[in-house]
Amino acid sequence: MQATIALLPGDGIGPEVIDGAAQVLDAVAARHGHALTMTRSLVGASALRAGEPPLPAGTLEACLGADAVLLGAVGDPEFSDGPRERRPETALLDLRQALGVYANLRPAKVWPGLEDGGSLKPEQLRGLDLLIVRELTGGIYYGERGRTDDCTEAFDTMRYSRPEIERIATVAFESARGRGKRVTSVDKANVLESSRLWREVVTDVGTRYPDVRLEHQLVDSCAMLLVSNPHKFDVILAGNLFGDILSDEAGAVVGSLGLLPSASVGGSGGLFEPVHGSAPDIAGQDKANPVAAIASAAMLLRHALGANAEAAAIEAAIGAALDDGLRTADLAADGQPPLGCRAMTQAVIDRLGTGAVSS
Repeated sequence: MQATIALLPGDGIGPEVIDGAAQVLDAVAARHGHALTMTRSLVGASALRAGEPPLPAGTLEACLGADAVLLGAVGDPEFSDGPRERRPETALLDLRQALGVYANLRPAKVWPGLEDGGSLKPEQLRGLDLLIVRELTGGIYYGERGRTDDCTEAFDTMRYSRPEIERIATVAFESARGRGKRVTSVDKANVLESSRLWREVVTDVGTRYPDVRLEHQLVDSCAMLLVSNPHKFDVILAGNLFGDILSDEAGAVVGSLGLLPSASVGGSGGLFEPVHGSAPDIAGQDKANPVAAIASAAMLLRHALGANAEAAAIEAAIGAALDDGLRTADLAADGQPPLGCRAMTQAVIDRLGTGAVSS
């Protein structure tokens, strides 16, 4: 297999975790006889500091020409209050739109040995493995927005079309077929007209999947159940805003955002990134947890390159490292010396194994 991967290290801890993920990809490629070409480009605050826009033209060109994109994180307090064209997060929104990736897959899994690391009792977390399917290029993040001339009022528009809802619902139902065959569609249909359309369309799509059970849930009720009875869920389907919030909540439930990968698919190649942010307070200190970025690299292999066995090898290596009791600072118990980002990366590489696996 030959492939080109565009690496966007980004801001804060992004370069550290992307370095770790790239090392794991190199190790997997060497073990399985693949040729991976990885390029690096500026994005977010790092691009702004270089006098470029948040998503430079050269960066976008590299992403569009690659088989997949692996992103670290964007965001920096220095630019948090600027106009849209000077905010690092604009790069992410524009990149998603340019790549046409409309489906964000966010698995939330409790790894064996980490049942006591989340916000719930261990017995509530044991074996938890759910998937949030978030619509990524519509809704309130991309709707019409503005302020009145006197700046006393502001508005953001949540808008969805039937085709947008149909395609993301199809991703959720197809995903459920390979899992527990349950979809929970999240909306606010008791208040929002856009949610009423969402519920109608998802119900229609559900009739094409008689083997998958569909349940509708109001977003506030879903948020409550996610922290009280998370095993109720298998695949959670949500719009852009609700999916963004619920997936971060899922990170708290399983123990740390540092464990959660994501895949944005449906368009050109795919965009893969850890769910966590740039965490500038620990940047450059070798304290970041690289697991989410490494697991995102595994999702890249599976969803963009079709390398399922190689992806499974990385996930097994992560599980083995955690099962051996290795912990970064966000997971370490009181009094337990944590591993740094580099050491945790090496621990995963050491557990990858040496047997060749065919794609």
